[in-house]
Amino acid sequence: MNTHLGFYLTNDSNETIELPVNPTEIMVKQESDDKSETVIKLGEVNLLGEDKLQEVSIESTIPLEPKTEHYVSAASLLDSAQDYIDWIESARKLKKPIRLVISTTKISLKATISSFEYGMKNGYDGEYSYTLSLKEFKPFEAKKIGVKQQPEKTVEARPSPPKKVGMGSTVIVNGLLHRDSQGNGPGVTEQNATRKISLVAPGALYPYHVITLDGGARGWVKESDVRST
Repeated sequence: MNTHLGFYLTNDSNETIELPVNPTEIMVKQESDDKSETVIKLGEVNLLGEDKLQEVSIESTIPLEPKTEHYVSAASLLDSAQDYIDWIESARKLKKPIRLVISTTKISLKATISSFEYGMKNGYDGEYSYTLSLKEFKPFEAKKIGVKQQPEKTVEARPSPPKKVGMGSTVIVNGLLHRDSQGNGPGVTEQNATRKISLVAPGALYPYHVITLDGGARGWVKESDVRST
């Protein structure tokens, strides 16, 4: 069992360094992109969002000559503080993700370097103080979605009047989904999708919030984008 607590950074070339002095604390920030909406006769409701990217901030010091100091915690050291600064700056400028691993814990995070600040404090020139901010990296790729041509429908001479649409109605959706009723956060486009209306925001640009038939949230759509089944 590994009993050495170390903070390790590995770059895109699989080169690894251990930070010379362990920070006094480490916090991993995890949150979701929840949104609030006001619904008539119900009041404010919370729409559960997807997980946001995790963030980690590391604050510590780097001695100018790490191998001569007694308070370092790393098992393996670089020759100078500038070597650590150059390594981190090089990884940041490459704009490639790195990996943070903290031994004796389950923390292993693939991330990008969102910021790196360093300097000297309190008039002491024997070490650098620094703050290293990391943000989780999730690989993704854009895919072009083709739109299928729908066969022409035969129009009846005297169509039946459409049913009223409201909360709880099962509807057919053809349109762009949004994160909220004001049209923020446009997402995917529904094509002849059978959905159910779970929330209604009268007077809004996108007044209907639709879900799948088994309750999975989809998004907000225009009134003209839905029709009754």
